[in-house]
Amino acid sequence: MRILFTGGSGKAGRHAIPYLLDQGHRVLNLDKVPLDHPGVDNRIADITNAGEVFDVMASYAGFDELEPGTGVPRFDAVVHFAAIPRLLLTADSECYRVNTLGTYNVIDAAVKFGIRKIIFASSETTYGVCFADGERKPDYLPLDENHPVVPEDSYAMSKVVNEVTARSFQRRSGFDIYGLRINNVIEPHEYEQNFPAYMADPSLRRRNFFAYIDARDLGHMVDRCLATDGLGFEIFNVSNDDHSVAATTQELAEAYYQGIPTTEMGPKETFYANAKAKRLVGYQPKHSWRMYLKE
Repeated sequence: MRILFTGGSGKAGRHAIPYLLDQGHRVLNLDKVPLDHPGVDNRIADITNAGEVFDVMASYAGFDELEPGTGVPRFDAVVHFAAIPRLLLTADSECYRVNTLGTYNVIDAAVKFGIRKIIFASSETTYGVCFADGERKPDYLPLDENHPVVPEDSYAMSKVVNEVTARSFQRRSGFDIYGLRINNVIEPHEYEQNFPAYMADPSLRRRNFFAYIDARDLGHMVDRCLATDGLGFEIFNVSNDDHSVAATTQELAEAYYQGIPTTEMGPKETFYANAKAKRLVGYQPKHSWRMYLKE
């Protein structure tokens, strides 16, 4: 597929794009800084500028596309990851503005160009736990996509708004628009760098539901969404299968989730349920921190 990927130079994108290239896709990365990776085409643009978004979406990906003499090819899909990646980086209002306006511009352009597959990054923060003022707990576990989304910070608010925006565009267009509620993204080097601290103090992972998503498995999830047609509008939790700490499910529940309704779970099973992604698009994460570290 010929794919426009926004935000491909970020933490998630710089691993997802190489995965997509390995699957045989062609990727044009729209970002404010280029991704230096063999086979990646880059275009510098600002997602909050609708004209720039429209221009890139109607452009050649590289010089080789000039050769056939048949005009500009159309993209088969848009993957939208570009955003202010969390709160406490910019003014709250700027975070909200960039994320909501940028998402509107990207989906609006894609729909108007007739691109029938759009995948966008939502977030685990929509559930209102990650960036809460103080401690908030899920209503039940494992936490699935039916759980209420009531955040209280500008970043998570923007992600909830983006989901509503995407649903509205899908209803009018009938296209496939899939949102990924991505858990805490872990790059390969971060297992050795960060996970020993998580083993020593599991509470460091409380705001992430003790979960994680390997950046390479996130690339796999994007690829599975690209390959799956006809779902309309869907939201998916994206996580790996196990906790990001050595404590068992029962130990974590007793220490952090007393009184929270919990269905029967395996001893290492993630609290951030990914069953829907497995069922509907064939997601099968392959990585675990246990492959790289000893418990």
